[in-house]
Amino acid sequence: MPRRYDPDRRRRIVDAAIRVVGRDGIAGLSHRSVAAEADVPLGSTTYHFATLEELMVAALRQTNENFGRVLAERLPENGEGDLAADLARALGVWLGGERTGVELEYELYLAALRRPALRPVAAEWTDQAAALLARRTNPLTARALLALMDGICLQVLLTGGSYDEEYARAALARLIPRSGDRHVRRGSP
Repeated sequence: MPRRYDPDRRRRIVDAAIRVVGRDGIAGLSHRSVAAEADVPLGSTTYHFATLEELMVAALRQTNENFGRVLAERLPENGEGDLAADLARALGVWLGGERTGVELEYELYLAALRRPALRPVAAEWTDQAAALLARRTNPLTARALLALMDGICLQVLLTGGSYDEEYARAALARLIPRSGDRHVRRGSP
């Protein structure tokens, strides 16, 4: 039987891994479960990803793109206006989507605590998100805003509560320097 050309197979395998983790958690992730989900031979998963760590890295990278996309859309490069409100709306969009997808993204993100191979990807995402936020404030405030946003998301996810956009806006606003604040200016660390 001739070999079938399948240029999207790697991407389908990563998508399948994301679905498996979303359904069964990281504990349910195996080459065999992903191959079955992607409807590809087991050898295809091990060909593209020699280890489960490699597969998780690819899955985490792909899921990181989702929130990065939401932030980029909500924070235009030269945007002005209420940054706290823009960020609170972005969190609302993200948390207002399919909750399973958000939980999956955090599960993969937090897996870096126990899986060192994922740490550079988590750090990469943090750096990219902070850079997006720093377009509208200074780098130190950008990191603080990102940490608060992570905390708000985790609280919503872990408690099963609903997202309160006004609370998020008020909390985020407390971290953003007023325009006349000379201690922390745009571009300063």
